[in-house]
Amino acid sequence: MSDATPAADSLAGRLAEVTGRVSDAARDAGRDPAEITTIVVTKFHPAALVAELAELGVRDVGENRHQEAQAKAAELAGLDLRWHFVGQLQSKKARQARAYASAIHSVDREALVDALRSDEASVDCFVQVNLTDDPGRGGVAPDRLEALVERVLETPGLRLRGLMAVAPLGEPARPAFARVRAMSERVQKLDPTARDLSMGMSHDFRDAIMEGATHLRIGTAITGNRPVAG
Repeated sequence: MSDATPAADSLAGRLAEVTGRVSDAARDAGRDPAEITTIVVTKFHPAALVAELAELGVRDVGENRHQEAQAKAAELAGLDLRWHFVGQLQSKKARQARAYASAIHSVDREALVDALRSDEASVDCFVQVNLTDDPGRGGVAPDRLEALVERVLETPGLRLRGLMAVAPLGEPARPAFARVRAMSERVQKLDPTARDLSMGMSHDFRDAIMEGATHLRIGTAITGNRPVAG
């Protein structure tokens, strides 16, 4: 690989820029950049782009559509990648998602927890919380958080990592992420090891880092604009 600085508008250039911004934000928050995992979300992008990311050193890749994730994971099975499922998951697809995903970031209801049960192997999971008043949005309502966490903890085959959230549109992201951080403290009373926070995307990952995010889900800032879905 050349020592030349990659062009800013190239995939390598965008990855380098985001990596630098993540490190800067972590240091500003008094944190070690090494404790933050950047998941590159590649929705609608071809497997070839994921392969290029792997050549650039990316190991954590996110998808939010099961059929697309399943196909890419199969095509790129020879690469050392960790696939993160970050979208809404139908219960009937849960067992298929377990087959390729290292982590499920969108566990938000008891039916999905039950569908993810396994006596053979464990998968990492995050409980998604809904930060809006719209019950149609993904995530468990905050007042039902403990009940769902307890269901996860008693279900074989699930290893609870922490919480996931999407900041609501139309309001400042950092206060929303601060609410997630407070909810995380509630979760840790049930499982002290469930300290991770999956939050922060292309437009708000600095705010997420300032509030303790450990897993960022970044798409367009690294991959560029998504192709139009066919």
